[in-house]
Parts: sequence; C-alpha cells; structure tokens
Amino acid sequence: MEKTSEATSHALIGELCRCAVELIGASRSGGSGVRRVRLQAGDSSVELEWPEAVVAVADGPVAVLPAALQPAWAVPGIDDAHHVCAPTVGTFYQAPEPGAPPFVGVGDTVEKGQQIGIVEAMKLMNPIEADLPGRVVEILVLDGTPVEYGQPLFAIAPLDAP
Repeated sequence: MEKTSEATSHALIGELCRCAVELIGASRSGGSGVRRVRLQAGDSSVELEWPEAVVAVADGPVAVLPAALQPAWAVPGIDDAHHVCAPTVGTFYQAPEPGAPPFVGVGDTVEKGQQIGIVEAMKLMNPIEADLPGRVVEILVLDGTPVEYGQPLFAIAPLDAP
C-alpha cells in the first residue's frame, strides 16, 4: 500500500469531516442522534464524542442540545434572514485581495450568483456567491477569520421581504 502524503491525508480528513457533519445532522433530525464519530485517513485520525442530550419538558419531552455543544457561530436574532454559509472549512475573506475594498457591505443589494466573499481552503480560493437576490443585513464573520463547514457568513434579507 502506497503511503499518502501529508497534504493528501489532510484533504481526506477534511472531506471525512464534511461527510461526518452531514451524517450527524441527518441522524439528529431523525431522532436517534450520533454520539461518537471516528475519522481516519492514513496516519491521521479524529475522534469526537458528545454526551447524552438533555431532555426538557414543555408540553411533552423535547431534546435539547447542551449549551456546551451549541456551535460557537450560532447566531441568535437573525432567524428571519437567509444565511449564506461556508462551503468548506477555511479562512473567510471579505475582499479579493489584501487592501482591496470588500465585495459587499451591510445594506448593499446583491444579485443571485454575485460574489460576496471568499473562503480559502488549502491555498484554494472558493468564491462565496449570493444564492438569492436581496439586501445584506449582516456580515457574521470578521475578515481573515477561520470558519467551519456550514457556518453562516452573511445574513441576507430577500428582496420580496419587508
């Protein structure tokens, strides 16, 4: 068996992490909930384990994720806006290059398909595009900040919204 390079191993772990996030989300919405995940690519491995969910009673049992497990990027109060999320783990940039003006600012109107940011992952620049026409309500991540897969980056109010 051929030994994989460190870069290939990191790429595999990144892809496995993206798949694990999707599987965990699907299992939680189905009610069973995954508690432990182990990912391995070559000599690299990642193992995650979550405690049992806390159960609250309000007109019947409701599963609640403990505060310690809430994503650090959960954004309260912007539920009515549409979120444009990170397509991969990487570093978020608001401008095409250092010193250049940002692609968009709060209050700007955007078209569907318009580039509004970049996520750099392993020296690859992934364009972030608006997936609907609207007005930028909030930029949720600072320029140059590391982001996670699925993390909201922009809050956009659709054009047909008040």
